[in-house]
Amino acid sequence: MNSTSKNVQSVEISGIRKFYNKVIQYPGAISLTLGQPDFNVPNKIKLAMVKAIEENKTTYTSTAGIIELREEISKYLRKLGINYTKDEICITMGGSEALMDVFAALINRGDKILIPNPAYPAYESCVKILGGNILNYDLKENFSIDFENLEKILEDEKPKAMVLSYPSNPTGAVLSREDNEKLLKLIKKNNLIVISDEIYASLCFEKEYYSPAQYDEIKDRIILVSGFSKMFSMTGLRIGYVCADKIFMNQIIKVHQYNSSCAPSISQWGACEGLKSCMKDVDYMCSKFMERRDYIYSKLKSLGFELNLPKGAFYVFPSIEKFNMKSDEFCERLLKEAGVAIVPGSAFGTKGEGHVRISYAYSMDELKSSMGKIESWIDSLK
Repeated sequence: MNSTSKNVQSVEISGIRKFYNKVIQYPGAISLTLGQPDFNVPNKIKLAMVKAIEENKTTYTSTAGIIELREEISKYLRKLGINYTKDEICITMGGSEALMDVFAALINRGDKILIPNPAYPAYESCVKILGGNILNYDLKENFSIDFENLEKILEDEKPKAMVLSYPSNPTGAVLSREDNEKLLKLIKKNNLIVISDEIYASLCFEKEYYSPAQYDEIKDRIILVSGFSKMFSMTGLRIGYVCADKIFMNQIIKVHQYNSSCAPSISQWGACEGLKSCMKDVDYMCSKFMERRDYIYSKLKSLGFELNLPKGAFYVFPSIEKFNMKSDEFCERLLKEAGVAIVPGSAFGTKGEGHVRISYAYSMDELKSSMGKIESWIDSLK
């Protein structure tokens, strides 16, 4: 008899990690599977963390996190047109903990939660673990929101909350001004709570950035989740944050407190320094990701793939339907026969099938080598 939680049993290990783990069985294979920037943490952040250790800033911080970091986050968000005070911000152990804290603070058993399809798999897993019911809403071919589908679901199902994910993992899509305005009307009309995952906000390749959190009139319906893993390449240092109106924050902070007490102190001081003095490093990383994006996009197009130009994050999500293979088979064969690892689209939901996710958070040398291998492999299929 299995006496563990049925909710947890219903959740599988992430398809991203599952495929990454297969790579170790193929020495010499190139992996383009993870969202791990290949840049080092900016030097000033490293020095700030060393200084924090030397000054013995290694004790618990307040549950919400150090005031200095929350103030810097507030300033940074204002540049994006998003207004949260330091008291509406809670520092977490990465964006992953932030998501779980938010879901735990919101979901009662059976609550209906809207999740895009395709999407980052953690959303569905968190909701399942907490006993919520998942409602998927469709995306169009360019991975923008299918509002006709969304409005029908809202009318028929009356969901409690909706997850929004732009810039998007796995698609690289961003939120347009037009769609942001449509969201405003929908949120007001349906009294909908929106959990907006904006972990890739600093990697938006467009001139203007759009988020429903920019509308102060619906601030009491928006919960923003973000962090510094991608922004400062601080993936292993585990610093994220939640921004929310006090009606939500009063509950979210309880979950955070009993989950982790507080985020790592020295990482908080590092992120604080990053926001003060490392934005040029972020601009540099962003420019390099755009160069890689352009290379990958043009190369895949020349190989006959159908795909949209990513406008944010560091992923491309091409269609593989012309190859008459399921995404799992396509990726298994590519790994075994060509020594290149990418992630099956099925890892991101039923609507991800027929696609694969390629991360370009890798060096240009690795990307060129892997594209050469993919080209040779595709030629061998003809």
